[in-house]
Amino acid sequence: MDKDTLFSSFGKWLAPICTKMFIDRVTETAQDKYVKKLTTLAYFKLILHAKLQGRDGLRDIADDVLCEELQKELGLKSISVAQICRKHNQVDPALLEQVFVSLVERIHSQSRLSAIRRDFKIIDSTTILLCLQKFKWAKFRKTKAGIKVHTRIAFVNEQDVYPDKVTITPAKDNDRTQMDALIDEESVTYVFERGYVDYAAYDRNCENDISFVMRLKKNAVIEPLHTYDLPQGSKVSLDEKVQIGTQQKRMKHPLRMIQTEDSEGNMLFLITNRFDLSADEIGEMYRSRWAIETFFKWMKQHIKPSTALVKTQ
Repeated sequence: MDKDTLFSSFGKWLAPICTKMFIDRVTETAQDKYVKKLTTLAYFKLILHAKLQGRDGLRDIADDVLCEELQKELGLKSISVAQICRKHNQVDPALLEQVFVSLVERIHSQSRLSAIRRDFKIIDSTTILLCLQKFKWAKFRKTKAGIKVHTRIAFVNEQDVYPDKVTITPAKDNDRTQMDALIDEESVTYVFERGYVDYAAYDRNCENDISFVMRLKKNAVIEPLHTYDLPQGSKVSLDEKVQIGTQQKRMKHPLRMIQTEDSEGNMLFLITNRFDLSADEIGEMYRSRWAIETFFKWMKQHIKPSTALVKTQ
């Protein structure tokens, strides 16, 4: 991206972020109190420019300010590494969260579901490996640090998905620890992998009218209660009402188990508390889960979270 294109596009990129709500929040939290040089708005522009240009460190960011075009955009003639570092520590994380939520609401209001059955969200996590020397608080392995980005994405259609909730933990934390934070809405079906197995949580979901579809673990104990007929030409080979768990640890609510195939022909056993959908709709809903893998791949290639500019927890 050349400089002319970059700076002519800055206003468009910042417009959804630098709203009146953003400016009011900065004022309310006194983010710029006593600030003489690097305001919160200038900081946002500087970091956005750094991510667009693929900068890896604060010294590179400080050097960028020597560019006349960027000086005009920021209202600065120079900035030091120490000043950027202090601003990192001063910016309220809640302000960044508010920006994210505001963008999600804007996207959601402009999105149109392709079909009435598409009212579902996909949950998964991805691990970001970091340098242990720089991120000692996030120790993951003997020579590596890491964080886990627990993400919930809204499925609009096959081409469009967007994240609507994110939590970040050290990479060692189990996925199940974030289920309550990510699964919190009624009238939505949550699709997730077998790493989120928690029978007590599934019972709570059933009692709270929260729907889910997930892949069953191979060692799960299943007791068939009823077998449903399948339509001709169905991709599903088995559709049953089942009880899950052992005598010592059994779910109170019966679930539905679907046997189908993934996009590569591998056999899948899915469980759900959706008895109102057809078996093929449930299978297709789970196969759409791969949209979140595509999102994670895009995130790591373009946002490059492994080159984090902030080193503190």
